[in-house]
Amino acid sequence: MNLSLSDNVPKRFDVGIFEEEGDCAMKRILLAAVALAVLLPAAQSALAADLPIKPVYMPPKLVAPTYNWTGCYVGANIGVAWGFSEANGSFGTDTGFAGGGQIGCDYQIGQWVIGARNMLDGTTISGGATWFDTLTVRGGYLVQPNVLLYAQGGAAWAETTNSTGWTAGGGIEWMFVSHWSAFLEYNYMDLGTKSGTFGSVRADTQTVLVGLNFKF
Repeated sequence: MNLSLSDNVPKRFDVGIFEEEGDCAMKRILLAAVALAVLLPAAQSALAADLPIKPVYMPPKLVAPTYNWTGCYVGANIGVAWGFSEANGSFGTDTGFAGGGQIGCDYQIGQWVIGARNMLDGTTISGGATWFDTLTVRGGYLVQPNVLLYAQGGAAWAETTNSTGWTAGGGIEWMFVSHWSAFLEYNYMDLGTKSGTFGSVRADTQTVLVGLNFKF
């Protein structure tokens, strides 16, 4: 039996085998890509969970202070005083210092404040009251939560005539921190006229005072 070389060579080249192998390779690549897309986020999350969390700095919130004018207070004051006196047709004026203390209570209604105060001061003037005591009521309006504009009036007693007169004035008070306030005010006191053995005496006194109050 005679065999030739041509008998061992396939007469037809089958390319289907290579096509099937190419399809399998593509499927493997697609499966690997899908698996990577699924597993990569999970791996990143697990890695992030293992890392220490850096605290985030949050600045403290600023809280606006609240001011309450309702309550009672005590305080001290100092300033300047000038007085006028008339006795039997003779006139006299003098200027000096004034200083003393005060006690009072206030009540706040919205932006309005009402209250009462007693102030006792001594002065260095001779042409007016060398000391005076005033009992006044006041009403004011809060132009700011901690700034009060007020007017006041009431009764006044003084050493000059040893009689009762009246007083009126006004000022501004600033609550700079809770429970503490400072004020600046002007007051006029008409101390009346008193008649005696040697004639009549009339006097009035004016003051400009600064003061400090502690509210409790």
